[in-house]
Amino acid sequence: MGSLAMAGMLQGNARGADAHRTTSGTPALANGFHLPQRAKRVIYLFQSGAPSQLDLLDYKPLLNERQGTELPDSVRGGQRLTGMSGNQSSLPLVGSPWKFSKHGNSGAEISELMPHLATVADDLCIVRSMHTEAINHGPGVTFLQTGSMFPGRPSMGAWVDYGLGQENEDLPSFVVMVTKNKSGQPLVSRLWGSGFLPSRHQGVRFRSGKDPVLYLNNPDGIDASSRRDVVTALEQLHQIKLGQTVDPLVQARIAQYELAYRMQASIPDATDLSDEPEHVFNQYGPDSKNPGTFAANCILARRLAERGVRFIQLYHQGWDHHGGLPKGLPRQCSETDQASAALVQDLKQRGMLKDTLVIWGGEFGRTNYCQGKLQPGNFGRDHHPRCFSVWMAGGGIKAGMTYGGTDEFGYNVTENPVHIHDLQATILHQLGIDHERLTYKYQGRQFRLTDVHGEVLHDVIA
Repeated sequence: MGSLAMAGMLQGNARGADAHRTTSGTPALANGFHLPQRAKRVIYLFQSGAPSQLDLLDYKPLLNERQGTELPDSVRGGQRLTGMSGNQSSLPLVGSPWKFSKHGNSGAEISELMPHLATVADDLCIVRSMHTEAINHGPGVTFLQTGSMFPGRPSMGAWVDYGLGQENEDLPSFVVMVTKNKSGQPLVSRLWGSGFLPSRHQGVRFRSGKDPVLYLNNPDGIDASSRRDVVTALEQLHQIKLGQTVDPLVQARIAQYELAYRMQASIPDATDLSDEPEHVFNQYGPDSKNPGTFAANCILARRLAERGVRFIQLYHQGWDHHGGLPKGLPRQCSETDQASAALVQDLKQRGMLKDTLVIWGGEFGRTNYCQGKLQPGNFGRDHHPRCFSVWMAGGGIKAGMTYGGTDEFGYNVTENPVHIHDLQATILHQLGIDHERLTYKYQGRQFRLTDVHGEVLHDVIA
């Protein structure tokens, strides 16, 4: 009886609300989607460090009019501040030094720092009313990626892989790329980890260079035939173990060894950009021929999307402008603007944007006041969780739309607030997943990406 109970508990760990993963590794939603699927894949362009919405996507002319004056207490409303500006004797307002213009038929207001994004304004849904409880980077990024500010939860891509499984058995469903040679807030592997889900659902990080995936290639003296023999022998040993006990970890090991073997052939083809025509590199910008840059990673993201990878996460660091914003922000935009817009255009030209959801944004926003002393031609902005902006394109999201609004100071949400869990619920919804029904039992309770919150943003769905 004890053995039967233990076997049942181990099987229960792999159980979702509607279905469960079998010994063959079938997805949790193997019997069909919860909802009509509008997006087959997600490309998330995560701008780590928190871009300043006030200088890019949410223009506030009042800040320019009141430059250097004090942030009114009535606007702040007693909100807690970070330790970096909380003890300042003065919180002087600072407007954006860059010009904003309306673009496209939608009239979307976009900063001159993003001229390429402005050309695809009618393909975007700009959300200006995002908000979060997190006020520092570690909890903020963790919250957006995993649905919790505390480490240990599965990442969004892991949940998608758990729910939908692989579309291409020769490639992982969840791939992560980090722009090379960038400094900023640290990015740790738990941000794309599987948490308490089986490890087979964690993201696979692709790097620039001759070995995109570490330890994938055979060492000297080992050929493909020898590696196949090793993988076969390991699977036989694992099957013997499975015959003794039902252990999801053993199942995960079998699947990972097999995937790694198949990836030895599929990864070189997917990551070799030499067959891309010259006009594609011109479209994505001069950095696109330099492996590991944001532009090159955007091209690779499109290639992976074409090959059936479901969740592709690009991280670009360096947006944390507590000081030196007038010099730092233009540099960040020059590294990302053209490639981000090109990705939207490229997907659209190939007929893929309609079922590919592209998302751009950071973990929170920036303050309307200057951190430290406001100086001529130089200022910085602190963390601001009460409101920030992201944009989405494709995947069944309404195009040419600006959703939500903030007050004239750019400090508080005044219209259609969007919480982190609302965004996550909407992403899953477009993939055909009901965020309340994709669950995993762990430590005696059913967990989900959106915890016990989250509302789908039906107003932004086409």
